[in-house]
Amino acid sequence: MLNTLAALMRVINGINNAVGQVFSWLALGIVLLCFWVVVERHLFGSTQLWAQDLYVWLNGAMFTAVAAFALFRGDHVRVDIFYRPASTRTKAIADLVGVCVFLLPFMIVTYLYAMPFVQRSWRLLESSANVGGMPGLYILKSFIIVFAVLVGLQGLAMAIRSLLVLNDREDLIPNNFKYSAYGDASARE
Repeated sequence: MLNTLAALMRVINGINNAVGQVFSWLALGIVLLCFWVVVERHLFGSTQLWAQDLYVWLNGAMFTAVAAFALFRGDHVRVDIFYRPASTRTKAIADLVGVCVFLLPFMIVTYLYAMPFVQRSWRLLESSANVGGMPGLYILKSFIIVFAVLVGLQGLAMAIRSLLVLNDREDLIPNNFKYSAYGDASARE
């Protein structure tokens, strides 16, 4: 049973790592596109509204897609006055409670409330409210669902890690996901 859970944890981590590695590159596209919009506006006295929409939309897509990757890596902001010096077992208990009481319920609520909103957007093939803006706003809104699913899955992986620690099976946890003295995932590969 624990081996199966460990395999599921590795699959979830692999998915979120791959998604994070791919969508992190949007940051470069956002910077280049934003730079072009500024150059276009100041040097040529005009701008394409769709380009302004695009860099804002790319930013939204990137941040919702990489949220679970950041959680996997332990990059979310945490007030760790008590967490950092805690023992591995205490961290595992804190994570298990946090995931089960806060993270997973919040992701379920986010998913349930966002789904009708996203479905409506797809039915209408919603586009930018700006005249001359980008089509396909429904695609961007779908990233709310992507966010909820990926972060929920990463929460499940964290809960599995906690269960493995509490069952003295840390050997089943990959090195890049083990607890350390500095918080999560500081021993990244």
